[in-house]
Amino acid sequence: MPLHMMLKKKHLSAGRVPLILFLCQLISALDVPLDSKLLDDLVQPPTITQQSPKDYIIDPRENIVIQCEAKGKPPPSFSWTRNGTHFDIDKDPLVTMKPGSGTLVINIMSEGKAETYEGVYQCTARNERGAAISNNIVVRPSRSPLWTKERLEPIVLRNGQSLVLPCRPPIGLPPAIIFWMDNSFQRLPQSERVSQGLNGDLYFSNVLPEDTREDYICYARFNHTQTIQQKQPISLKVISVDELNDTIAANLSDTELYGAKSSKERPPTFLTPEGNESHKEELRGNVLSLECIAEGLPTPIIYWIKEDGTLPVNRTFYRNFRKTLQIIRVSEADSGNYQCIAKNTLGAVHHTISVTVKAAPYWIVAPQNLVLSPGENGTLICRANGNPKPRISWLTNGVPIEIALDDPSRKIDGDTIIFSNVQESSSAVYQCNASNKYGYLLANAFVNVLAEPPRILTSANTLYQVISNRPALLDCAFFGSPMPTIEWFKGTKGGALHEDIYVLHDNGTLEIPVAQKDSTGTYTCVAWNKLGMAKNEVHLEIKDPTRIIKQPEYAVVQRGSKVSFECKVKHDHTLIPTIMWLKDNGELPNDERFSTDKDHLVVSDVKDDDGGTYTCTANTTLDSASASAVLRVVAPPPTPAPIYDVPNPPFDLELTNQLDKSVQLTWTPGDDNNSPITKFIIEYEDAMHEAGLWRHQAEVSGTQTTAQLKLSPYVNYSFRVMAENSIGRSMPSEASEQYLTKAAEPDQNPTAVEGLGTEPDNLVITWKPLNGFQSNGPGLQYKVSWRQKDGDDEWTSVVVANVSKYIVSGTPTFVPYLIKVQALNDVGFAPEPAAVMGHSGEDLPMVAPGNVRVNVVNSTLAEVHWDPVPPKSVRGHLQGYRIYYWKAQSSSKRNRRHIEKKILTFQGSKTHGMLPGLQPYSHYALNVRVVNGKGEGPASTDRGFHTPEGVPSAPSSLKIVNPTLDSLTLEWDPPSHPNGILTEYILKYQPINSTHELGPLVDLKIPANKTRWTLKNLNFSTRYKFYLYAQTSVGSGSQITEEAITTVDEAMASRQVDIATQGWFIGLMCAVALLILILLIVCFIRRNKGGKYPVKEKEDAHADPEIQPMKEDDGTFGEYSDAEDHKPLKKGSRTPSDRTVKKEDSDDSLVDYGEGVNGQFNEDGSFIGQYSESRPGNEQRWKLCGQEMEARTMGISSTNRNWRRTLDLNQEKNALCLMTSATPPVLQTTQVIVMNLEGSFKD
Repeated sequence: MPLHMMLKKKHLSAGRVPLILFLCQLISALDVPLDSKLLDDLVQPPTITQQSPKDYIIDPRENIVIQCEAKGKPPPSFSWTRNGTHFDIDKDPLVTMKPGSGTLVINIMSEGKAETYEGVYQCTARNERGAAISNNIVVRPSRSPLWTKERLEPIVLRNGQSLVLPCRPPIGLPPAIIFWMDNSFQRLPQSERVSQGLNGDLYFSNVLPEDTREDYICYARFNHTQTIQQKQPISLKVISVDELNDTIAANLSDTELYGAKSSKERPPTFLTPEGNESHKEELRGNVLSLECIAEGLPTPIIYWIKEDGTLPVNRTFYRNFRKTLQIIRVSEADSGNYQCIAKNTLGAVHHTISVTVKAAPYWIVAPQNLVLSPGENGTLICRANGNPKPRISWLTNGVPIEIALDDPSRKIDGDTIIFSNVQESSSAVYQCNASNKYGYLLANAFVNVLAEPPRILTSANTLYQVISNRPALLDCAFFGSPMPTIEWFKGTKGGALHEDIYVLHDNGTLEIPVAQKDSTGTYTCVAWNKLGMAKNEVHLEIKDPTRIIKQPEYAVVQRGSKVSFECKVKHDHTLIPTIMWLKDNGELPNDERFSTDKDHLVVSDVKDDDGGTYTCTANTTLDSASASAVLRVVAPPPTPAPIYDVPNPPFDLELTNQLDKSVQLTWTPGDDNNSPITKFIIEYEDAMHEAGLWRHQAEVSGTQTTAQLKLSPYVNYSFRVMAENSIGRSMPSEASEQYLTKAAEPDQNPTAVEGLGTEPDNLVITWKPLNGFQSNGPGLQYKVSWRQKDGDDEWTSVVVANVSKYIVSGTPTFVPYLIKVQALNDVGFAPEPAAVMGHSGEDLPMVAPGNVRVNVVNSTLAEVHWDPVPPKSVRGHLQGYRIYYWKAQSSSKRNRRHIEKKILTFQGSKTHGMLPGLQPYSHYALNVRVVNGKGEGPASTDRGFHTPEGVPSAPSSLKIVNPTLDSLTLEWDPPSHPNGILTEYILKYQPINSTHELGPLVDLKIPANKTRWTLKNLNFSTRYKFYLYAQTSVGSGSQITEEAITTVDEAMASRQVDIATQGWFIGLMCAVALLILILLIVCFIRRNKGGKYPVKEKEDAHADPEIQPMKEDDGTFGEYSDAEDHKPLKKGSRTPSDRTVKKEDSDDSLVDYGEGVNGQFNEDGSFIGQYSESRPGNEQRWKLCGQEMEARTMGISSTNRNWRRTLDLNQEKNALCLMTSATPPVLQTTQVIVMNLEGSFKD
């Protein structure tokens, strides 16, 4: 017989096929393959295959069947225990065991009672290799008891009251299913107002007269016994106020009658659960059901949230009109606080349910059967989790392992049993029990010690066919104990195949990663262990891949023509391909226009819908190939088309069937201009209230020419119609005749009703008035009503004209009010409006925040904490807390100017905030105030704090003086903000050449008490750049830079004319010096005589700034604001000798103390602008004089400008210009100086 006739073909697809592994993975997890022939020869301990549930509820009307099935080799025998003791079935004639099985059948149909056999049963299956046990099966008969006899009194309630109809079903087994029906067995309708709770009670949030009936019946259905028990009917009567008064009047006096209104509307309260909090415990994996049912009028709506979390997606469901929240497959992560909120228009109420999810034991790693050979090692692992943590206990053959026979090959380590050097006597069945208070898990796992020679389970001579260049997988399923070693061979000669080219899998499979033509052949699998050897041959064929050598091409065709796609396929000659055509990845349309042959697809009479992607697919038994092309259908050359346009407007509008609130409008359509009319749009004009304004009324189909229009009262209507087609909308038609509807009472009330007080004793009620169209009639007015929300006062009402505001005076401070605004006109009132809540006016808070604490974060940032004030003391809407903070000043500094305060406001109920932008190394003070809509409350006690040191600012000034041939002297002022204790100055300098390139940098450290430094040994006639930093213990601050040039050498200087040696210049300077001396003597004499001068008068006009009140601005939320804007100049200030203002004397620029734009300083810091009158001539004179003085001084010395003498403040007030712009002669200079001096004294 030919070889191919004996081979069984097996094809492998392009990817790796899933391997069906019948063999072991590892020695420690070896299992017996499910092979019938193999099982017939192997001994195996018992395994429980079927058993009754742990909680087994039986029907007492049927025989009791307790299942227990097991397998094993040899077949196991069965025994039972009942309530922990041996159950001898031979002694009970009603109990039998099925042949070849452990299932018990208890015949109670003929005689006996089910209650007799109630108990805990356990089955044991045993053979020579061990014993397996079942779960503890608790057998209980179902119970469906009757309701106890009771007398139910009729219930009479007033309309709007809440009600709970109790069910209280009898306790059955399993628990009954509860539902409410009437005498006709029709379920009672339920809604958001009326619903059944989880306990079976029927809840009414508020009763209505239609709830009156005498047959509210609670039914309990017991599914196990298919019985339904019925409670006695409950009678309910809901009476209105009038009926209640009639009943009371027959027995009581008139003073006890109810008012005309029905039951008072009220905010929600919970019917179940009670209180503000409750607890719910549920087990992992169960359905968590949380319930909240509320009463109130109007009917409350229930909302659910989870605090600090979100409800799980896809596991959360709402039942019973959102009154029940259910979470399926609940886990420990679902523990937490759940809040239900019941809300209606009058308020809301909350209830928090604390949920704890516990867990009965569940498997993490369940023990698995072990098949070992003698001398091998293995482990049984039993790992479970639960809440609380379950306890793990072991049994062997149904006996606690602590009292079982000792086995030297096993060692117990908690949830693991370790086996080493096992022998055939080590075979047994082990039971792992994981238990906690919520349940237990019981698992059987056997250890079977076998000595078996290898067996190969893969069929002999299997044929594998694989496409070239793809992986090939050759199976060799095996079994043996000990674990056999697998080797593969190709052909009849040659050694074993190795993993450098092949992949040998643990399950015996041989993988050829890239199969080639030369991979074709016969392969032999050999399995061997110390007990023997087995082998098997398989065959591999390599096939050529399927390819498309002529692919379909992109095509563009006209509608109505023919198109053809070609698809030529090359394939292995032993494989037969199947060609399939697809359109847009779906089947071709079932249309005779589509035809296919071996290589082509032809589409005749092409239509627009034929456009798309066409795919050719060639399939064989081993592989497939595909190619696609796109077909685009275009229109034939266009023919001249008619002109399309919007329709002509309709005409001949007519009003018929004129009623109070409707009218019929008829019209004639205009020409559609070659595009069908799709719809008509109708608009109206109200000539009485909104003349000239057209509004939308209705739309009708383009086939209609009549419309029935709904109208509003007291409107003078005109109508017009527009037509619309695909092009657009027509012009409006001519307006119809006018039609005035009759007046009626308003059908709506004002909107945007608010109540907000502007003073502590008033309430301002505002609303958005109705427009003329909404008034429905003449004489529009408003009825404004109000009363305190929390009081029992009656409504106070007033009717006002057509305005939008009414002020109620004499109200208590910040009290909630209920407000209603109802519209009315000459015809009547609008419907009763809903009440809204407002508040009377606010007053300033009464209490300051307490326990103010400051935490300094860094040198510029501090965190402030405070305790909130009691809500009642706010006396208004809490808007936030406001912090006032300022730098604390010494007594001398406080005398010179106001304290600069800054304000920072934190919105809402925050009790902490950050203070940014602080100045380092400073002492601050602050206080906190609460803010409402009226303003600020009292300030807390001032709290002081210190900021640590920071880096300093740059030195205030830097200048270079006394340049010489090889030295420069630097003078500077300390930083305006040292931000700490200065430790030193760092000076860096470097030369700059003629091309502006910088030379090497030199560093110097200068003591902190120095403000002058001379650099020597510098290069002559060289420009230098200087960088000066100040430094504290924290680090260096910003730099200040300056440049200077050393003087030229003497040889170069000798070639220049020295003006200082000229005679005329020496004479001029002597005359100037003499005049200055005379002027100083005159000034001294006039001062001693007590002369008054304008500066003195102006100075006396200034009040002492210490007695001026401090101005404190309110500030704005979240922003800084200075608490003082104007800073008068303080007496006794001095100008330093270097004519600069040192910033450490004040935090503010002296410019701030000037008056107006003219309050400026001259170059040396004197107050010429401050103490001179602002006359244009005088101001110009000082300016020109100063410029000339500067220019002439340059001629004296280019290196020394310190020619002015330092004066105190009073002398500085009398400082005069000593130069003029006149010509150089001494006489003319002297005359100008004397004239200026006399003019100044006269002023």
